[in-house]
Amino acid sequence: MEGFPSLKQIQTLLTGREMYLPDVVADYLQRIEERKELNAFLEVFSDEARSAALRIQDKIDRGTAGRLAGMVIGIKDNICYAGHKVSASSKILDNYISPFSATVVDRLLEEDAIIIGRLNCDEFAMGASNESSYYGPVRNDADVTKVSGGSSGGAAVAVQARLCHAALGTDTGGSVRQPASFCGVVGLKPTYARVSRHGIISYASSFDQVGPITGSVQDAALLLEVIAGPDSYDSTVSSHAVPAYSDFQHAKGPKKIAYLSEALHSEGLDPEVKAMFERNILNLKAAGHLVEPVSFDLLEYVVPAYYILTMAEASSNLARYDGVHYGYRSAEATDLETTYKRSRSEGFGSEVKRRIVLGTFVLSAGYYDAYYAKAQKVRRLIRDKTDEILAEYDFIMTPTAPAPAFTIGEASDDPVVNYLADIFTVQASLAGIPAISLPSGNNRAGLPLGIQFLGKRFEEGELLSFSKNIEELLRGNLNNVV
Repeated sequence: MEGFPSLKQIQTLLTGREMYLPDVVADYLQRIEERKELNAFLEVFSDEARSAALRIQDKIDRGTAGRLAGMVIGIKDNICYAGHKVSASSKILDNYISPFSATVVDRLLEEDAIIIGRLNCDEFAMGASNESSYYGPVRNDADVTKVSGGSSGGAAVAVQARLCHAALGTDTGGSVRQPASFCGVVGLKPTYARVSRHGIISYASSFDQVGPITGSVQDAALLLEVIAGPDSYDSTVSSHAVPAYSDFQHAKGPKKIAYLSEALHSEGLDPEVKAMFERNILNLKAAGHLVEPVSFDLLEYVVPAYYILTMAEASSNLARYDGVHYGYRSAEATDLETTYKRSRSEGFGSEVKRRIVLGTFVLSAGYYDAYYAKAQKVRRLIRDKTDEILAEYDFIMTPTAPAPAFTIGEASDDPVVNYLADIFTVQASLAGIPAISLPSGNNRAGLPLGIQFLGKRFEEGELLSFSKNIEELLRGNLNNVV
């Protein structure tokens, strides 16, 4: 895969009139039309994008454009945009039009980004393959028979296939990082509370975070710099000041990196993923970094704890979709009870219903202490152990996913297979720390592989500076077989 141009490079060309923004938008629109089989976009804002391109090119010419001028970006279909449809890729919200915009959308527009459309995702962001969408699966541009990863699969494929320059997804347990790995792009999950969740359709409120999917670390840093920070609409967002992430001012030099010894012996770890990971350990050592194994004996508990907690939160968050307040209402309903039952049964897909039922079960009397309360205790243990490792090391390193993208339909009858795809990503989510997936080679079949780095809480600057420093080291392997 050839390299992605950075926004900075594009802006230089736009400023010098070697490139014209309306032409850039037209090229993206043509490519979206040509690549419809990927099913990445649910809706394209063609006329708006063309008008915005003319307006922003004029601002570029006058030297008054914002920091994201020239960026054509897609947004996941669980991010609200005033006057536009948002459905979380669910029948129950089909044709719903948002009356307001998410804070992250407002911040993109304030800096002159062009939002070109809304992107397919797993229904209510629940999935690891983008197969649970009401609108059908997203196909991987590296091999259209393979999944894109999820839940932000449309966002990852849109960047991978050059349907837009960048995308915003949401990450609950790996939903930005895992599809980024499957598609050979950069995916960043910020520290929990680093980015406002106002205007984001909730899956699990104590986990959800908006994160960028880009072709380069440089663009991921700039996007985070724009969307992060305090927000009066979200009382849970942090008041920490937002550093100039895109300046990459943190010291380069050698870093201390821990890798989880249990990860190399994890059940289901693909041999080519393992070989990629071991190769990068050697590459990082050769580059002067200290890379050492550490024990993380809680690895086998991260997936069960994560799913118990997120399903419990989902059962509460999705209670509002009842056929009364808004959204889909069954035509077969005859009274209040059948309105609830039929609307929810017909409006939700099988994966969402499975998680609602399991979440309600673990919160029910007699099972709360046995499951939900215990999972919360495990979450704390995982957070403490992770912090303990990061007190001694700068970063933790793992594969992003245990295997490359699998075939569409392959895991549809066994949800546990999909759940285990999150084994390496949910640690950062449970601990509330930042993590990034970087492209790191393809397997023999040409499918992208990714490597993940976890950093300290609210120290995205260090994580991004390190990632920028090693990006070329990892990308140098992109066309090599393992």
